[in-house]
Amino acid sequence: MASVQELRMNFNPRMKVNFEGGDLTSDAGLLLYQEFDHQIGLSEAVKQLLVVDDPVRHRDHPNDDVVLQKIYQHVAGYHTDDHADDLCNEPLLTAMLGKKRLASQPTISRFNEKATIATAKSLEKVNEVLQGHVYAIEPRDQFVMDLDSSGFAAHGDQHGANYNHHYQQKGFHPLFCFDGLTGDCLRAELRAGNVYTSRQVVRFMGPVLARYETWAPDALIVLRGDSGFAVPELFELAETKGHKYAIRLKANARLQREAQRMADQVLNSDKLHERQVHYREFLYQADSWNRARRVVVKMERPAGELLFQFTFIATNMTVSPKNVVRFYFQRGHMENFIKEAKNGFACDKMSSTDFETNVMKLQLAMLAYNFNNWFRRLCLPEAMKPNRMETLRSKLVKIAGKLVSSGRYWTWKLCSSCIYRYAFIQTVHNIQRLPRFG
Repeated sequence: MASVQELRMNFNPRMKVNFEGGDLTSDAGLLLYQEFDHQIGLSEAVKQLLVVDDPVRHRDHPNDDVVLQKIYQHVAGYHTDDHADDLCNEPLLTAMLGKKRLASQPTISRFNEKATIATAKSLEKVNEVLQGHVYAIEPRDQFVMDLDSSGFAAHGDQHGANYNHHYQQKGFHPLFCFDGLTGDCLRAELRAGNVYTSRQVVRFMGPVLARYETWAPDALIVLRGDSGFAVPELFELAETKGHKYAIRLKANARLQREAQRMADQVLNSDKLHERQVHYREFLYQADSWNRARRVVVKMERPAGELLFQFTFIATNMTVSPKNVVRFYFQRGHMENFIKEAKNGFACDKMSSTDFETNVMKLQLAMLAYNFNNWFRRLCLPEAMKPNRMETLRSKLVKIAGKLVSSGRYWTWKLCSSCIYRYAFIQTVHNIQRLPRFG
């Protein structure tokens, strides 16, 4: 029988396995992310801006190092704090962070306990600063700000976790704003599970709009959201600042009557076997609105049906009704962004019983999400830019590498048979062409 250190394979007695290969890593692709970090200024921003209520100034693992370790863990797919114990001697991560050992799970837990709302806001500030760096690299003249909420399930006695009837679960109900054109998360806020979708949405959006108005004062900014965000205060915010919006309305009796009147005019009884779609508009003022607003309606009758189905969108855009509807339904990408943040970065894993700790965890996960999204957009070869995080891990992160030290240099010898070696090399070149911040 083979020893614990050496295993003999039954399918081929001549084949053995041991764990004596030396300083090997399975995540050599993290070097790409650290090179991008060097250019974009992630580590420097964390070190300068992180706020933690901690009187101790000298630790083996300073708070900013713990945050950076967690970000790189997220990128590599090691999302839980418990993973830190398994990674404590991982040669690449320890070399990247300049450590003999990584911070352990108890160390990360102690950091979590020190986290406050101020800590979360400081991580949000890091996100904002880096978004400014990205905007300086790729200035734009239009932004689509997609609003949405999501359900985060909770499994325990967690402060702020309440039952949400829409999601039919106990948990949290965070609010998100994504850039619909890039997938960048512009802001995220953890909320109790029982709050309404649009709760304090104007307060939430105010800083986001102010930031982009400063960066691009002449840019076209459009707010887009489902019927949960059809509140007059949001319309008025956009109108006051000169921005556009396309926000779905819940159907009511008045809207239905107006749409049905128009539908009766276009119904072709000789072609009931064919699908019919028409686009119209009218002025509408809800009781809570301060004035009438343009409402676009999509009237769709499925083949073989008599009745039309209506979709109502409030907008101040000047394009045709058909183009307003097309633009609105492009917000379907928002679900993919949230799915990527959940599946790729575990942003929905609110494991602490303390609400403030979970607020910090969300901000840290979304920072990791954005870090990867910027990396994907600015650094990857064109063919790889559409890839989601799980795919990028399998192609560019999960690469075998061995550390060889000689003189003043450390050399990471990567897998000779890596099928994405040329994509790796091209990504390095793309990163090094970027301007350096910090």
